[in-house]
Amino acid sequence: MTVISGTQQTYDIGSGGGIAEDVEDVIHDLFPMDTYLYTNLESETVTGTFHEWQTDALAGATANRQVEGDDASYATLGSTIRMGNYTQISRKTFLISGTLEAVKKYGRKSEIARIGMKKMREFKRDVELALVGAQASSAGGAATARSSGGMESWIASTDHGGNAVRATTSSSASTVGFSGGVVVAPTDGTTTGALTQGKLVEGIGLAWAQGGDVSTLLMGTAQKAVFDTFAGIAQQTNELNAKPATIVNTVDLFKSDYGTHKAVLHRYMRANLVLGIDPEYWALGWLQGRRPQIKELAETGDGEKRMILGEYTLIARNPLASMKVVACA
Repeated sequence: MTVISGTQQTYDIGSGGGIAEDVEDVIHDLFPMDTYLYTNLESETVTGTFHEWQTDALAGATANRQVEGDDASYATLGSTIRMGNYTQISRKTFLISGTLEAVKKYGRKSEIARIGMKKMREFKRDVELALVGAQASSAGGAATARSSGGMESWIASTDHGGNAVRATTSSSASTVGFSGGVVVAPTDGTTTGALTQGKLVEGIGLAWAQGGDVSTLLMGTAQKAVFDTFAGIAQQTNELNAKPATIVNTVDLFKSDYGTHKAVLHRYMRANLVLGIDPEYWALGWLQGRRPQIKELAETGDGEKRMILGEYTLIARNPLASMKVVACA
């Protein structure tokens, strides 16, 4: 094909020659939001920067046989255990110039509204990371931020009277849990093996023996891939009406002697970890008057200042009701 000499084309005019821009009036967001704990844990209001609660447990079952007519004796009563966690302040800020807010834009009318929505989602993800993580708790100081002990740090290892197990024994790996008024971050050690069905059931059984009901298993992609390979009896309901065949290569529910456990893929926990939780014994505490909201800050120039701020803590009502397995991929 030959273009006749002198034919004017779009290439000759360019954008400065009057050709209108062709831009979709929409923004295609890609926001990985899966904030399972932030969304599903019970919410409480706390009134101090160090929130405390008490735990208790029954004495172990014994062979209780008494002699007829015997006088009663009285055992020493155990006291409750007092635990606590510090509140953590998280925030997101942004500044939009007056001109940017005023001009016509594609995909949104208000830049303040768009960025506010985006930053609130980022705030929720940051809180989720603090809730699920291996973070220690800290009282902070005049120049140091307070930190809330994360869920992984609360679940102590078996050598500290807890329910954490390791895929392969490592003498240097431990999770102290709550000790001396703070939550200590875990130490992985140098030797771990792959997640096994036996280790997972062992951890669930430890929590069950304490009175917990592990209903939810949280894991990242590495451990979920191993979890999906566990041997077992697959149950499938046949539909009366013929439907296209589906290849299933994932496990959503895991049944053990201790009940049914829902597998939840979690984006923000460590890759070598499986958390088995009883949600009844966890809560998200917000300091009164400090639940997250977008605040308008004072203007100091030609711009709109906003801040999202919240102060919160993870409440581990009784860590013994949950468990974790530490493994490698």
